[in-house]
Amino acid sequence: MQQQNPQLTVPVEPSFGLDHALTSTRFVLVEPSHPGNVGAAARALKTMGLFRLVLVKPQQPNILKHPDALALASGAQDVLAAAEITDSLEAALSGVQWSVALSARPRGYSPPILTPRSAAQQARLVAAQGEVAYIFGNERAGLSNADVERCNALVHIPANPVYSSLNLAQAVQVLAYELRTTLLSDGDAQTHTPTLAHGLSVSALATNDEVEQMFTHLQSALIALDFLQPAQPKKLMSRLRRLFARTALEREEVNILRGIAKRIIWQAKSRDLV
Repeated sequence: MQQQNPQLTVPVEPSFGLDHALTSTRFVLVEPSHPGNVGAAARALKTMGLFRLVLVKPQQPNILKHPDALALASGAQDVLAAAEITDSLEAALSGVQWSVALSARPRGYSPPILTPRSAAQQARLVAAQGEVAYIFGNERAGLSNADVERCNALVHIPANPVYSSLNLAQAVQVLAYELRTTLLSDGDAQTHTPTLAHGLSVSALATNDEVEQMFTHLQSALIALDFLQPAQPKKLMSRLRRLFARTALEREEVNILRGIAKRIIWQAKSRDLV
């Protein structure tokens, strides 16, 4: 993290057992441009009992102290002051085991597409023990394809197709509400989240950092095999990302794939020396 403000004192809700789920879920705003939206997003989070706000390369200097941000935080200035600022989405997702990107438009090679409610159901399972992130793009351009492909899932808010434009803070409110509603719901989370069931231990899930290192290693191996041409990569890595996004990679599985990639690179270097 490039910048981290003093830690927020988080009032937990022990009667619902939400303390870990609420504090382990971060909402990430990528390159936000309007200070008022950042303040309103902080307010949206606090109303739902969520507190972790991360900004990636905000376009306004001192955005957390901007008058518009402070005014629209309206009682959530503590959440705003405790927001973290990073130089990259990679840094913002450090330690995260499950992430969801929000986009209003379809992507050619996106991870699995979920509704806000189904995304919240999966987030509930992971957040009970691990780290979860919701990622939102810039007000005008949204998230880049590369940002979306870095995530485990893509969410569309089923808004009016005639006029589907939502303000950034409104979108944050919708997803925060769905998450809170799911966290407060009764019953076994696994009955609502079959994709992450089957006895999968959340603690065994690979983090975003580990998965990204795997993709870097895998790409180097494919180049060494002459299977991937750096000058004409086409959509090979995007397709592979979509393939792996359909499952929840465990740390051990990531290590196996990196071991295979390491062996490929070693064999290719040995071949070139002959």
